[in-house]
Amino acid sequence: MAGETVKTTGRRSRAVAAKKQAILAAGLALFSQYGIHGTSLDQVAEQAGVSKTNMLYYYPSKEALYVAVLKDILEIWLAPFKSFSADQEPLVAIGDYIRRKLEVSRDYPQASRLFCLEMLQGAPLLMAELSGDLKQLVDEKSAIIADWVASGKLAPVDPHHLVFMIWATTQHYADFATQIEAVTGKNLRDPQFFAETVASVQRMITEGIRVR
Repeated sequence: MAGETVKTTGRRSRAVAAKKQAILAAGLALFSQYGIHGTSLDQVAEQAGVSKTNMLYYYPSKEALYVAVLKDILEIWLAPFKSFSADQEPLVAIGDYIRRKLEVSRDYPQASRLFCLEMLQGAPLLMAELSGDLKQLVDEKSAIIADWVASGKLAPVDPHHLVFMIWATTQHYADFATQIEAVTGKNLRDPQFFAETVASVQRMITEGIRVR
């Protein structure tokens, strides 16, 4: 009897997780295309394949769903930065971070565009996370870069500006994918173009901070 209860609870938990993931995915797709004001909860529920009442059980308002989607994006976006550590060789660590950020741009373009849209609007619904967890992580990783500079492992560079440059460069390939494809006829889903992009961005940034 106890075993059956555990199995039932496990199935229910997986079903709930799958339903919430479907709602988040639908929210991301619609919010990234139409923004929060141009998206209705009815549209999200229809695309997620759930009833509006059921969706509101998990996310009681459009704003609550929007924030949940943004927090999910932030986790994806910050995952490569969290792996950045002091015991790595500086240029290898930075080159790997660039590659992983470009993978995020390739694999989650809608997430990158929605995050960009929120920033352009002044991040009214995400400011607490930006000034809290994000700032703490950036301060922590910037301190690692500053130590590398102080120990002569990197050329003199402001850690924050280096991080901002990596973000701007790598996210450009998601946020301006239409422009890139119009100019080159290619996008990051093309394996050869992705490899060329990684190598080019790595070279331009790491050569600028290499000790001469």
